[in-house]
Amino acid sequence: MTAAEPRVLTAAGPRVLIADDQALVRAGFRLILTVRGIEVVGEAADGAEAVAAARRLRPDVVLMDIRMPTMDGLEAARLTLEHVPECRVIMLTTFDLDRYVYTALRLGASGFLLKDVTPEHLAAAVRLVNTGDALLAPSITRRLVERFAPDPPPSPSAHPALSALTPRELEVLTLMGRGLSNTELARELTLSEATVKTHAARIFMKLNLRDRAQAVVVAYETGLVSPGP
Repeated sequence: MTAAEPRVLTAAGPRVLIADDQALVRAGFRLILTVRGIEVVGEAADGAEAVAAARRLRPDVVLMDIRMPTMDGLEAARLTLEHVPECRVIMLTTFDLDRYVYTALRLGASGFLLKDVTPEHLAAAVRLVNTGDALLAPSITRRLVERFAPDPPPSPSAHPALSALTPRELEVLTLMGRGLSNTELARELTLSEATVKTHAARIFMKLNLRDRAQAVVVAYETGLVSPGP
């Protein structure tokens, strides 16, 4: 896992690269985003093209199909995040309970979208991850974890990395794993949202995480949060 560089947001909005082996999908997503004021800076038809384009164009967000020829989306996402750590990657898939989706989240993807996503949801998702938030519904996360996370989950004490966290940071990470937003965290812990954001930033730094998506996965895989209600 690689910590991302600080993000500098501009009023112009996110610059997007679309990587999918189906030309019609690329064209449709380009149209949807463009008419909503989001700039599409490039397209790629396979994973190798996606990595090269990301390195050349430095997009803010990459829409990355999981299954592509030449190089699949997982390897392309890994290399993109390695070479362009400030960008965010959203995986595109046709099946939400997909082992590849879970692996992508562990690699640092900020979330995933089903290819039949509505135009409004697509544009909102791109804008959301560009702010540094994770595109990860708690209900979907739980279902992914229940299927693919280690079973039984290990004890948190078995993970030395967690020892770097303060008791309050462990509490924040646990609640993140349960899907609470910053506003909900602040209310639950009787803190200001600014303080919650500070704790989150320290957690990401200490555990070398990119964003909340990886934090959720870590919370489950370390046993801080268990699958289920």
